[in-house]
Amino acid sequence: MPHSTYRPELMGSATIEPVGEFEAGSFQSFTMRYTAGYFGIDDTGSIKIVHRFASDMGRPQFDHPEKPNYVTVEASNGAILHVEYDMKRNIRPWDKTIYIKVVRGFLREGDEIVVRFGDRRGGSPGMRIQTFCEHSFEFRVLVDAIATYNYVELPQQPVIRIVPSKPVLWKAIIPTACDTNAQFRLAMKGEDLWGNPSNLCDQTFKLQANLKVKGLPATVTFKLGEFALVLEQLQTLEEGNLVVSLLTQESQLMATSNPMRVLSSHDLMPYWGDLHGQSEETIGTNSARDFFTFARDCAFLDIACHQGNDFQITSEFWNHLNDLTAEFTVDHKFITFPGYEWSGNTGLGGDRNVLYLNEGEQIHRSSHALVDDLSDVDTDATSANDMFDKMQLKDCVVFAHIGGRYADIKYAHDERLETGVEVHSAWGSFEWLVEDSLEKGFRVGILSNSDGHKGRPGASHPGASKFGSYGGLTCLLAKQLTRQALAESLRKRHHYGTTGCRMVLDVTTKFENPALLFEKDPHLGEGYSESVHEAMMGDILQSADQQVTLVVNAVGSAPIEQIEIRNGLQTLEVFRPYKVAELGRRIRVVWEGSEYRGRGRETNWDGSASLSGNSFASASPINRYNLDKRFDLLEPHRLEWDSITTGGHAGFEAMLTDSNAGVLSIETNLVKVDIPVADIGYDELVFEAGGLGRKIRVFRLPDENPHTAVNVERQVTLVDDRDNALYVRIIQEDGHVIWSSPTYVFR
Repeated sequence: MPHSTYRPELMGSATIEPVGEFEAGSFQSFTMRYTAGYFGIDDTGSIKIVHRFASDMGRPQFDHPEKPNYVTVEASNGAILHVEYDMKRNIRPWDKTIYIKVVRGFLREGDEIVVRFGDRRGGSPGMRIQTFCEHSFEFRVLVDAIATYNYVELPQQPVIRIVPSKPVLWKAIIPTACDTNAQFRLAMKGEDLWGNPSNLCDQTFKLQANLKVKGLPATVTFKLGEFALVLEQLQTLEEGNLVVSLLTQESQLMATSNPMRVLSSHDLMPYWGDLHGQSEETIGTNSARDFFTFARDCAFLDIACHQGNDFQITSEFWNHLNDLTAEFTVDHKFITFPGYEWSGNTGLGGDRNVLYLNEGEQIHRSSHALVDDLSDVDTDATSANDMFDKMQLKDCVVFAHIGGRYADIKYAHDERLETGVEVHSAWGSFEWLVEDSLEKGFRVGILSNSDGHKGRPGASHPGASKFGSYGGLTCLLAKQLTRQALAESLRKRHHYGTTGCRMVLDVTTKFENPALLFEKDPHLGEGYSESVHEAMMGDILQSADQQVTLVVNAVGSAPIEQIEIRNGLQTLEVFRPYKVAELGRRIRVVWEGSEYRGRGRETNWDGSASLSGNSFASASPINRYNLDKRFDLLEPHRLEWDSITTGGHAGFEAMLTDSNAGVLSIETNLVKVDIPVADIGYDELVFEAGGLGRKIRVFRLPDENPHTAVNVERQVTLVDDRDNALYVRIIQEDGHVIWSSPTYVFR
């Protein structure tokens, strides 16, 4: 227990009204009554009402009765109270705090402090409750009755249940590869406004496939109470890129599945995973059991890994996690790894993720900061280098992560263990971590995961909190769905990362003369090698060729906007699948980047765009996940928005009334610019904004882009003095980004 345990039964009680179930993201009004216990509360004593770090409930405010999230506090005996809200006034994970101090007078037993969350008496619409579902959302109360600032948690806490609302978005998910005549699964679900799978689905849809599928019914019906609908034992009958569509009875398209490549056979199969998330036992939401169940049954992942902050994982919880991973792992169906987030301070190396291949391993914590039992403190690894040393004889994989703390891969890195870096999570996108690795000559693969705190691994909508991005996914290319095969994929960097979409991606490097392919990184000593004429992402090769052929084959879940072809830190080409002659009235304005590497990396892009001599026929946001942030087309010639980025990108696209007339004026706190509409074309106009990759990009698109499948072949001249790290960064029109792991070729 992090707080005092002195006589909690004498510290009073708390109730909440109303109780029951409430829709995620809805506006509600609650009255919480704290009744003082035997000790009362002395002069200058206080109570705290705390919520989890992960909660994105509306920020309480005390000054504007007519506005959302208005909170009032009063004492039944007339005592004068001081009230304030602080995002970090208590011990994690219960950081978010309403602090109520008795500044004149005191409370006796039976006196009350009444707190009205979302007090509607002055016209407020109420308190916007958190946007994600939780079985037991607590208004946790702590009491400093004796005015020592040593708090006691009440033995029973007020609790409500947060549930999904009706679906507004439908999704269909199939594997991204399948052999012809093999069986596959189609999984479908409806999600509410905030990305929660809904059990309020009661619609019938028509199903259509662009290729022949045996067993696909003409219609499917969602039933109330069910979070998903799954069709098993469907069978492919012809080669191609299969997609399945959901349509209303009136033939309105409601969802299109991700693409699935159907070939006669595959050497490696793609398996989708979220290798990084947390539950309520550390800093997340809902239980660890719920975590794995959601990943398997609601996100339809092949792989999941719970990665709690190590300094919060007790020995009991570590044993429980090992029991869960053993229980949920079923070869060829669903794989979990025992693991944890090594959460060292940035100055000692920063965050790393550890995946063990077997249960029963020792957890080597970065500290015991929130673990009171110090009986195993001698097993701690308090720096990243210490951690790598302790992992040498263990069957594990490590990758670098950026969260609150960021991984300093220049400070500590072990090529034997750390074979990947996490370029994207719900915290944002962090391409500078790849760049740090390439600068140092490290050979790492690229992963994307969620680091989800909201109980939705594999489908991690950021909600309305400081998490500015949709959680990522990693596609592991492996021989089969087992821990050993997946670990081999991680160690060989045979994987790619996305910001949450499921793209089919092959990146192949072809050699004119035989190249030497290494089984393991030759930096680690001699090992097995073989002569080859082509290689895949993640491979390490030595070649005498002056040039190689890079072949990129991508099938998107949305039209492809561009493909950046890179050699290390250099972008060789930005390929767009359309021609200049195809450009139309559609433009895009995109802002991106972050303030700096640390916790306060969010960049504010609140601003406006206006047209003189032209108008917006329509406009829609890009990567707008927080519905609390406005995006308003106020007049035909003016847009206003609130937006932040944390390394990734957001923005808008607009269809102009006239393709070339007038001037576009963009105004944000970082960039103010006037652009003749006629100057907006195929090549991007870039306006730098300092910080870490901060900029605004403006460019033009065709009115319709049909290019969801792209095949690009380019000759790349190799350099002699370093690795040629050949990889691609792809942007889809729906805002999703995909990174291949580099193929490393040295001369």
